Amino acid sequence: QVQLVESGGGLVQAGDSLRLSCAASGGTFSRYVMGWFRQAPGKEREFVAGVSRSGDVTDYQDSVKGRFAISRDNAKNTVYLQMNSLKPEDTAVYRCAAGANLGFSRYNYAYWGQGTQVTVSS
Repeated sequence: QVQLVESGGGLVQAGDSLRLSCAASGGTFSRYVMGWFRQAPGKEREFVAGVSRSGDVTDYQDSVKGRFAISRDNAKNTVYLQMNSLKPEDTAVYRCAAGANLGFSRYNYAYWGQGTQVTVSS
């Protein structure tokens, strides 16, 4: 069992960058694949990015490819989401998740953070 806490969200202008962090505790961090999901008002939760246990494999939603980068530091029990060239449509609550398998489905992830708000103004 692992607890996840996100941080780093905020209000930024379109084109700006933001780095989200997700700190894990209460479990063996390196056992889990890690993912980032987001949910905007009126929309379903969607997969954003995922990273394998060792950090050597990453996966991204098409709309963020080339703009976002997921990474992890197992020594610090932390996963990051670097977000560049932010757009207003990136506005959402971002949640990190820990699971057994890397993939788009939220059902691959058993543990979830509380979320951090990212707002991108135009």
